[in-house]
Amino acid sequence: MLATDCFTSSGPYPMTDLTALGLISGTSMDGIDLAVLRTDGHRVLAFGPSATLPYPADLRRRLLTIAADPELAATAPLTDEDTAIVDAHASAIASFCKDEAVDLATIDIVGFHGQTILHAPERHLTRQLGDGAALAAAIGRPVIDQVRHADVAAGGQGAPFASLYHAALAKDLERPVAILNMGGVGNVTFIDRGPDDDDELVLAFDTGPASAMIDDWVSAKSGAAFDAGGAIAAKGKVDEAALARLLDNGYFELPPPKSLDRNAFSAAPVSGLSLEDGAATLTAFSVGTVALALDHLPGPPKRWLVTGGGRHNDTMMKGLADRLGVPVEPVEAVGWNGDAIEAQMMAFLAVRATMNLPLSVPTTTGVPYPMPGGRLNQPLAA
Repeated sequence: MLATDCFTSSGPYPMTDLTALGLISGTSMDGIDLAVLRTDGHRVLAFGPSATLPYPADLRRRLLTIAADPELAATAPLTDEDTAIVDAHASAIASFCKDEAVDLATIDIVGFHGQTILHAPERHLTRQLGDGAALAAAIGRPVIDQVRHADVAAGGQGAPFASLYHAALAKDLERPVAILNMGGVGNVTFIDRGPDDDDELVLAFDTGPASAMIDDWVSAKSGAAFDAGGAIAAKGKVDEAALARLLDNGYFELPPPKSLDRNAFSAAPVSGLSLEDGAATLTAFSVGTVALALDHLPGPPKRWLVTGGGRHNDTMMKGLADRLGVPVEPVEAVGWNGDAIEAQMMAFLAVRATMNLPLSVPTTTGVPYPMPGGRLNQPLAA
């Protein structure tokens, strides 16, 4: 299916340029990404400043513990954590505006993702901690939150959600091109031209684990937060038997659309390995799942552009280039900021939400029709 009406400037929707601030913390839960974007909801008009600010360490530990228990994540009230997420984001905004000389009064809309602690679309359930109304009251600006909820309620996967933003960024690139996000969970956006020159074919799905399993392994074995540059994996040897067990999972055969929770895969196959061999095997696992994703694309991309923390992992990037057989480059190769894309995406979606434009389409999440979404939270009147 073609996502044609999501990118053309014609139609019933108003064309208004807005300045938006996007906020997101991904499945790695390593901090809060912030970015300013000027957009009309169709085109990227200007990039503003961006930054990543760490979560308080105790909050990150609590969130990881909650996310590891699906029933707790699904049903517990988690009022304290919900408040802590809002407080952390409000504090991050204040620091960001001070450090980057951003006047918050110039921000027309804030896109607030919240922190995902459970993603279970098969149960029509996705849960992000953090209340947009509370954040709007705290910062005095209108806030869009709950961007995934309408999609999941309608039977969509609710992920991946950056695809329409990827397509807006890639409008002048040679097609077909794949945008690969190797954050906590891996996902790909495949972009090609449709039958008509003005059409875009945009296909997206989660490929498998990216950095989260490696991060958790390295943290448990060494205390380090992640495998910086893939140096630990580079010293290890892939255990082929363990890798085969990891790849023996029915998810990889499922046709898209499809999506994953952070903790969808068990690291049990590598449990007896050394730090280095386990890191090498889990890195090979992430690479292998991307290679398997080729079976679900309409054709081979001419180029892969990689965003997310995985693009800094030299071992992972070399593995991807070896397996995919075409140029594999960080998104900086085309002038994008890979540390800001997810937050920029939230800014882009927030503007689209104010215009009642689709945030997802059937070929990105499996939603039955192009789906608007998001909830607008106005600040309290002075």
